[in-house]
Amino acid sequence: MPFYMDIVQHYGKKAGDISAVLRAHYLVHARILPWRTPPGSPAPPNPYHVWLSEIMLQQTTVAAVIGYFGKFTQAWPDFAALAGADDADVMAAWAGLGYYARARNLLKCARIVVAEYGGALPAEEEELRKLPGVGPYTAAAIAAIAFGQRAVVVDANIERVVSRLFAIGEPPLRAKPIIKQAMDRITPAQNSGDFAQAMMDLGAGLCSAKAPKCAACPIAPYCAAYQAGAAEAYPVKLAKKAKPARFGTAYWIERDGHVLLVRREGRGMLAGMRALPDDRWTARKDGDRLSPFASNWRILGQTVQHSFTHFTIEMRIAVTEGPPRSEYGEYWPINSLDKAGLPTLFMKAAKAVLTGR
Repeated sequence: MPFYMDIVQHYGKKAGDISAVLRAHYLVHARILPWRTPPGSPAPPNPYHVWLSEIMLQQTTVAAVIGYFGKFTQAWPDFAALAGADDADVMAAWAGLGYYARARNLLKCARIVVAEYGGALPAEEEELRKLPGVGPYTAAAIAAIAFGQRAVVVDANIERVVSRLFAIGEPPLRAKPIIKQAMDRITPAQNSGDFAQAMMDLGAGLCSAKAPKCAACPIAPYCAAYQAGAAEAYPVKLAKKAKPARFGTAYWIERDGHVLLVRREGRGMLAGMRALPDDRWTARKDGDRLSPFASNWRILGQTVQHSFTHFTIEMRIAVTEGPPRSEYGEYWPINSLDKAGLPTLFMKAAKAVLTGR
């Protein structure tokens, strides 16, 4: 495996200098985040907060997570409270954050922590990886940040920083183990949690994907990509493949100021969540355009679009008046739809109906 540590040594620097300089910068410039204990604080990190934030931050921005984190910690302040929560309430609170399997794993994990670990998250990285929803990155981050263990933490921001620092020009799959090895070399034995968060902050701010602010970066003197004047050339990226496009129908069934909502099946896309009825579209196929029941359906002129991880969907919206009672779901007050916890796609459809009046 190629190794890039000699690039640092080429500039007459030691790996330890990088962690020392970056930690000094972090002590002054650390982002203030609701789940984070400020560097140098005498208060220990809250493992529940660290775990919850790391699950929420998977493939999601800090800006999007902050509000949800506050809502969750207010409703369920610890593992015991979350373990005892109703599944539907948690899914509703998660609505709009996306990647809903994370919410289901959140509940599974909280219940395991309470049942098998006495309500206290295990501190060891290997033990953490056994928990639902906790992969290698998340386990390393929790071990380092919450428990002060030395762990090699590599998220997307850190990948970018390290690939530039060592000018790692391999394609993504080949680069990952090299990046982790390089990160291992520069991760200090002490304060590795602060170091990991400092690297995350650097990647989220100064070492951004486009137009990095290299002149202000504390580790620019150590950075091979900066020295070569080619920071934006790293990391190497492959051309993205176009996502397949799917088409479906959402059914707006209204009666007396209420709209019919269904509970989606417990497996698959948006599992277990309230939604408008639809025509059984999936990530692999278009909807069949078969309505839930025979009626005088009116098709809106407006469609809604949404992008999932692996496909996009365009949905038309069919509207009708519903029967007094329905075997298909529950009637929900239209003026309280924001409390139903609809996934973003179906909330878009609801807004299209309501704004078109």
